[in-house]
Amino acid sequence: MLDRIRASMPALPPAEQRVAKLVLADPRSFASLPVAELAERAHVSKPTVVRFCRSVGYDGLADFKLKLAGSVNEGVPFVHRAVDEDDKPADLIVKVIDNAISALLKFRNDAASHAFERALDALATAGREGRRIEFYGVGNSGIVAQDAQHKFFRLGVNAVACSDGHVQVMSATMLRSGDCAVVISNSGRSRDLLDATEIARKKGATTVAITASGSPLAQKAHILLAADHPEDYDRYSPMVSRLLHLTIIDILTTGVALRMGEELRPMLQEIKRNLRLKRYSDAQ
Repeated sequence: MLDRIRASMPALPPAEQRVAKLVLADPRSFASLPVAELAERAHVSKPTVVRFCRSVGYDGLADFKLKLAGSVNEGVPFVHRAVDEDDKPADLIVKVIDNAISALLKFRNDAASHAFERALDALATAGREGRRIEFYGVGNSGIVAQDAQHKFFRLGVNAVACSDGHVQVMSATMLRSGDCAVVISNSGRSRDLLDATEIARKKGATTVAITASGSPLAQKAHILLAADHPEDYDRYSPMVSRLLHLTIIDILTTGVALRMGEELRPMLQEIKRNLRLKRYSDAQ
């Protein structure tokens, strides 16, 4: 919830931004203080406090305070950072979705477009020239790598996903200049992925890391697509990170498809037509 407020701040009027800053400075106090004192501390009117709560997606001050009180807790370790043990299904829906939305909004505001430009250029060039595009990930990130391979395969490029550490090392060893290795990791500390990235670099391939900025993997790759979020990978199962990584893959797929030009679209249309025919045939 706090991440969502932080991400929404640039779009708020100046007076409501002061209320947002008050929330972020001391969320526990904000959840317990009366509206008159909140307005005085933020140097705004009482209606402005209520308008702020509605601007960030809540029914009013009471609803906002209720959700805020729940969000400042540390969550349930190894389950989800935004939920409590006694949450009802309605609470889970709001908290899990709000947590994901706030992370996506923060990523939208923080994403480095120049890094995406470099990654898209490298991937589109590799695709047009028939070079290899490989996606590496382990565990949960291995599933994201498979999704990336599926999406890029539809573009008619030579795309492969590897989630086994030994296969990644062998595959990276066979890369050459002009090839691309996209390495996906929540923590950016997996030894297997670090080894594969280093090998790919030595072989002359362009390495793209989808990971946390400041991590060892981020420092090894040629291009960093930073996926920063508040989810502690040691304490919680990867949920927000997976959504961010999948979103980044969607951006890359869309950008590469646009760069490869209109000649790609007849093939995509034919794929859709053949899939529809297959589904119709299977239903007979």
